[in-house]
Amino acid sequence: MKVETYYVVDSLGVSHPVTVEQADWSVSQYFVEGGVPGMIVLTLLLIALLLAAWKAPGWVREIGLGALAVSVFWTLLGLYQMFGAIQTMGDVSFPVICGGLRMAMISTFYGLIIYFISLIIRIIQKPRI
Repeated sequence: MKVETYYVVDSLGVSHPVTVEQADWSVSQYFVEGGVPGMIVLTLLLIALLLAAWKAPGWVREIGLGALAVSVFWTLLGLYQMFGAIQTMGDVSFPVICGGLRMAMISTFYGLIIYFISLIIRIIQKPRI
């Protein structure tokens, strides 16, 4: 854990120390927070994309679009679960909602990265003029 101290000035001009704890993030933590089943499917699609770039170039576009679709589906599923939990709990603070949205977007970012890789591979594989 990384602990930082910031100083906040209130309306009277008085400075108050505020301590903020930030976790040290690694790739595995993003993998778990993004939802293990969906992230495994996306990783398998990334591996399939790299193999297709080598063996079956015609499938690169479809695999990239598939990764994008899976990531959007996984994000929507996460949002659906988050909204169901909020409905059950009732009053939920704004930081908790923001944390849920942040976690739900991890799979979308991963899917977009895979899609961009597929676009780059397609550009490289295009026949030259």
